Amino acid sequence: MLRMKSIVAAGVIATLPVLALAEGLQEKVDALTQTTSSEVAAAGLVPIVMIDHARLAAEAGVEMPPSIVQVFSSGETNSRVLFENIRAGLDLPYRVLTYVEGTEARQIYTDSAFLAQRHGLMDEVTLAQYDADMSAVTKGMAAAPTEGLTKNYGIIELQSPYDVEQSVANLKAIVTKQADTVWFGEVDFQAEAAAAGVDLPPAVLLLFGGPAPGGVAMRDFPAIGLDAFCQKLLVYQDDTGQTRVIFNDIAAMARLHYGRSAEPHDLLNQRLTETFKTALK
Repeated sequence: MLRMKSIVAAGVIATLPVLALAEGLQEKVDALTQTTSSEVAAAGLVPIVMIDHARLAAEAGVEMPPSIVQVFSSGETNSRVLFENIRAGLDLPYRVLTYVEGTEARQIYTDSAFLAQRHGLMDEVTLAQYDADMSAVTKGMAAAPTEGLTKNYGIIELQSPYDVEQSVANLKAIVTKQADTVWFGEVDFQAEAAAAGVDLPPAVLLLFGGPAPGGVAMRDFPAIGLDAFCQKLLVYQDDTGQTRVIFNDIAAMARLHYGRSAEPHDLLNQRLTETFKTALK
């Protein structure tokens, strides 16, 4: 649910033009987000979660530019993508980021070229279906950058000694105990695929985030709210029966979008990796 909390400015005359600009951009982001929601519904796609990065960060005492990510789904298309490479679940379901870069409200999304390059996808029919689904929502939007994107780019991987169900339980328990973290939900790709008549191994995507550390990390790098925030943790069973856990390298995502990264990205990578390793001991 979009959290429409009002922003109240202090009475400092010199800052009024800046505040007016910020409020105007927030209104644009909200309006674009609402339009996208309407188009998702009209296309028959399923809303999963809408995360207002900036308002959540503000509630945690961190300022960042307006930014809202929308995650929505087509179970049939997801399943066809995952049948070719289960690891592509790290970049599913569909998502659109509406955000402010400088003084401009923008929208960006993940297209099939991104998935194909990062996960080695070659099924042209499935990729075309992915883009057909997205085209109903993303007219006029920019696609995420793919220059420098290679197979398995920016993916941190861990092995678990547990099966997928127990791994998910352990990871969810340790994440939800963190006071600065918000749980947004999970997507059971295997169950979704079964409903679409596709046989997949166990695979679950966990969605959560830390509004304060995330806001700091996104403040000068807002576009990474598409890939790196909220946190997406894919837990799946590989062809050998081994449980694997993969998630995005935040610094790598920053370099993909901006050609550089910053210390908060490395610190979050370290924190996440150590947290997940502890859960999988």
